[in-house]
Amino acid sequence: MEPIVTKTITVIGLGNMGRGMALTLQRAGFRVQGTDVAAQARERLAAEGLSVAAPDALAPTDVYLLSLPTSAQVQEVLEKRPGLLTLATAGSLIIDTSTSDPSESRQMAKRVMAAGLEWLDAPVSGGPSGAHSGQLGMLVGGELATLERARPLLEALAAKITHVGAAGSGHVVKLANNYLCAAHLLTTAEAVALASRAGVDPAACLEGLNSGSGRSAISEVNFPRWVLSGRFDSGFSMGLMRKDLRLAHQAAQEMGMAEGLLSAVVDAWHDPTAGLEDSEDFNRITQQRLEPNRGRATKSQEVER
Repeated sequence: MEPIVTKTITVIGLGNMGRGMALTLQRAGFRVQGTDVAAQARERLAAEGLSVAAPDALAPTDVYLLSLPTSAQVQEVLEKRPGLLTLATAGSLIIDTSTSDPSESRQMAKRVMAAGLEWLDAPVSGGPSGAHSGQLGMLVGGELATLERARPLLEALAAKITHVGAAGSGHVVKLANNYLCAAHLLTTAEAVALASRAGVDPAACLEGLNSGSGRSAISEVNFPRWVLSGRFDSGFSMGLMRKDLRLAHQAAQEMGMAEGLLSAVVDAWHDPTAGLEDSEDFNRITQQRLEPNRGRATKSQEVER
């Protein structure tokens, strides 16, 4: 089959990730227009040389790439104002790079294809830096033939593209990935705290962990870049990780899985005693474990009371 025509692209959602992907696609030679419900986001991209339009003034394009907070916004873009199901030209491709509810994605994919359009769910990892550099990781759900026909566009955005199954599968694996990421932040923080209490420098501890089987992207990247440095500016928020964990927990319950570590991780990320707002960087979840006197009292303090 011939590649899907991907010369013109609309990026819908110009936050940290959408902005980076829009600029990357433009640098790669695609004709890109961006849109966002927030005028400020549109103005920022216009100042960076991207063609932008209000949501109700979009020109038709070959591809619509969605980078939105939740499934609710994806559904709104598809169905309201009116949405892409009505406005997009037959054969156009819709790519949802959001981290969405898998069951809702499957239903949306059916409606998209029934309208004569193409669908891929393609949630991404790599953060804003990956979006700006075209070095994202991409988990793709949808027809393999659609993926292969769209590959020239996807390769402009991602260093690694993994097809994981039918529509909705990309979002399932993304939720599984983010669950592990959330768990690794907690366990790595406790491991570093354990070593620190025994007199080992945290950086030396991480070097040791990263030479062994306990290593992860969290110990290799997040801790040195955002935690030990104190920067906490990864571009991914506590609120977004909490949302993804709730979706993962919901999916597990819908499939009848027994309560396990996932439930404990969800509870830890929603612990009100940590004092972490949704707007804060998600790497800050480590602070309470690295600095045990913050927030909840230690066992010795509880005894003293």
